[in-house]
Amino acid sequence: MLKTVDKIRSDVSSELNDQEKSRLGQFMTPASIAKFMASLFTFTSLNYCRLLDAGAGIGSLSSAFLDRLTKENNICNRLHIEAYEIDNNLITHLEKVFSCYNIITKDNLKVSSKIINEDFIEFAVNQIQFGNEKLFTHAILNPPYKKISSDSKHRLLLREAGIETVNLYSAFVALALELLQKRGQLVAIIPRSFCNGPYYKHFRTFLLNQSAIRQIHLFDARNKAFKDDEVLQENVIIFLERGGKQNKVTISTSTDDSFSDYAENFYEFTQIVNDSDIDKFIHIPKSKESNFLESSPVFDYLLSDSFIEVSTGPVVDFRVKEHTRKMPAPGTVPLLYPDHFVGNEIKYPKANWKKPNAISFNNATEKWLYPKGFYTVVRRFSPKEQNRRIYASVVNPEFLPDSSAFGFENHLNVFHCRKRGISKEVAYGLAAFLNSTAVDQYFRRFNGHTQVNVTDLKKLKYPNLKTLKSLGVWAINNKNHTQELIDGQLENLV
Repeated sequence: MLKTVDKIRSDVSSELNDQEKSRLGQFMTPASIAKFMASLFTFTSLNYCRLLDAGAGIGSLSSAFLDRLTKENNICNRLHIEAYEIDNNLITHLEKVFSCYNIITKDNLKVSSKIINEDFIEFAVNQIQFGNEKLFTHAILNPPYKKISSDSKHRLLLREAGIETVNLYSAFVALALELLQKRGQLVAIIPRSFCNGPYYKHFRTFLLNQSAIRQIHLFDARNKAFKDDEVLQENVIIFLERGGKQNKVTISTSTDDSFSDYAENFYEFTQIVNDSDIDKFIHIPKSKESNFLESSPVFDYLLSDSFIEVSTGPVVDFRVKEHTRKMPAPGTVPLLYPDHFVGNEIKYPKANWKKPNAISFNNATEKWLYPKGFYTVVRRFSPKEQNRRIYASVVNPEFLPDSSAFGFENHLNVFHCRKRGISKEVAYGLAAFLNSTAVDQYFRRFNGHTQVNVTDLKKLKYPNLKTLKSLGVWAINNKNHTQELIDGQLENLV
């Protein structure tokens, strides 16, 4: 049956309008992923399984779940599938698939199903508020991926259920968890973006309070999980148990949805979520090899321990357009963008490009500018599939026109000391540290997208001020240092 359903999925996906897909956040699940997701569930002796499939599409996930039950003996005697799908274009296909379910598929397994062509969020919130019991023993989800505006109907409904989140996918997971009975299990394929950052803090806290994480599967190739839909979002498959006792977590990986190079390791929960982390970032280590940033006392300091801060560049160019200038001139100061930093050098000014190189220095702009000095900057957005996520550079005033201040555009994160510059040695030391492979590997454990936020940079552990200065002296004396030299120098500090 699963092969037939996957053929329908492929045909339907190619026919769907891209704008409608985007509006509903639809990305249908390939058979190989659906089969893997269904394989994660564990079963005790249950007479009656009740499966929730929210955002069911054409029924690929339900089919995979049923396929497993029909091939394995003594899992349960009865299965009821409840599927929610709001897209009328998919209901016909879903009905055809489900028509095969309403039969005795095996002597010891009876199957029934129900399709609900309604808004899942509305149903779930009503059930949570007024229902008398938990409905489901299992939930399997490929929820829609779409932002929820702060004043939308969905946002208000979710707040009524005590759920605060910014995307439909996290809303679906939170609601599905609430609809599970105790020890009920949930498997979902979702973007990795919930693992870090301030926007998903409430969701992470909710998830960790309500359930135990049993397994997380990570696809190494960003564009392979939903390759038919050309999705570049990094996705994970997460397996949760509502009200379960948190033990070790299985972290598994594969390059793509073929699972041909599947591998798994087991980690203590404290390696996934640090007890002392109030933001509850979820780390996903990819190998059992330890990163010396975790174990060495040399790298056990917060930025604030060295009186260093990091902030997002305050200049949003389109909001101050009347003050920006194509090229530097009297009465202006440099306005720095990520493109001004190439390798270890500053290329300023840039001719023949669409962005300004300077901003007027006056009473209106002064509040957005930093005094002349040395700074370390990090790109907020790294190019997709590049070798590193963090790209750090030094703002050296010796290579910029003489001016009393600098403007930092909003696509840069700026390391500073109380809105002033830091020492030359510390600036170069910070850049070398942040550009190391060890930092990149550690950063990728909790950051699954190309954006590097201030909150993420604050979560890193750093060398102390003395060590940063020492590393900076080395970097200044070795101006053309390679990645290998940076990594070697950092390991020498351990």
